[in-house]
Amino acid sequence: MRESIVTGEAAPGEEREFAGLRPGRFDDYIGQDRVLENLRIAVQAALERNEPLDHILLHGPPGLGKTTLAHVIAAEMGTEIVVTSGPALERAADLVGILTNLRHGAVLFIDEIHRLPRIVEEYLYPGMEDFGIDFVIDPGPHARSVRLELARFTVVGATTRAGLLTGPLRDRFGLSLHLEFYGVEDLARIVKRSSGILGVSVTPEASRTIALRSRGTPRIANRLLRRIRDFAQVARRDRIDELTSIEAMDISGVDEAGLDSLDRRYLTAVIRQYNGGPVGVSAIAATLNEERDTLIDMVEPFLLAEGFLNRTSRGRMATPKACRHMGFPEDGDDGRLPL
Repeated sequence: MRESIVTGEAAPGEEREFAGLRPGRFDDYIGQDRVLENLRIAVQAALERNEPLDHILLHGPPGLGKTTLAHVIAAEMGTEIVVTSGPALERAADLVGILTNLRHGAVLFIDEIHRLPRIVEEYLYPGMEDFGIDFVIDPGPHARSVRLELARFTVVGATTRAGLLTGPLRDRFGLSLHLEFYGVEDLARIVKRSSGILGVSVTPEASRTIALRSRGTPRIANRLLRRIRDFAQVARRDRIDELTSIEAMDISGVDEAGLDSLDRRYLTAVIRQYNGGPVGVSAIAATLNEERDTLIDMVEPFLLAEGFLNRTSRGRMATPKACRHMGFPEDGDDGRLPL
């Protein structure tokens, strides 16, 4: 298990803790301008036609605001939102129970939609497309099919692994939007907004420092802010300045590039034990005694985005930037260590 606070995955109970920090409307939402523009157009068009919104798929690394956007969409449409997740829908009956209780125009948010069981997914298809479900009663020679009509609703699906969605399910979403990592300026604005809600004073320099170490992820920025707030309180600091934020994040093991202990172990293994690569992710996972999916979902996206790692057909390779950051010599040609 990954113990660091620098992960985009939500810890148990964390969604509830961060609920007060979430923006409630498009105007309060910071960043993801292209995604917001598409959603504004879709919502306005649906409201003008007095129709439910088309089904929406939100995909991207964890912690970028997919759940928040689902709640914002429901608020902008003026309708209720029902929240569930792929792993929670174990049987078709679980899904049917939810769908039959949805009101007209309601938003059904399915987190980790790529983990829907296949049998549940088969029932979701006609619900999304025809707003009806066909099921068989009285199995055997007297079996008959009964159609259950549903109110028109909107599915908002969220996934970190869009490639794992089946083609038929992916095709039923009218709008597919990818969330990108946030820039430093947007993250600094998010830190400033959250500090106001939490009632702590943060200097602009501290906001930017926190943003620089937040791995382009709002959830991490808010998590760091809470930990720094605790540190400042115990250290009897009346405000969070740049020095205070650096001290707190150093204690948490987050370096100036936003890398934590697992990131550094990953890069060290690639550089030192595999001569900079190429090396397969399964070999790295075995070396680190970590789950392969943990590295793929929670470690590699940021390392790739920041230029610390290259992913090739032959495997993962550390870049010259990674060698410099980790204090290893570079080979000059492709970033590999000399034999």
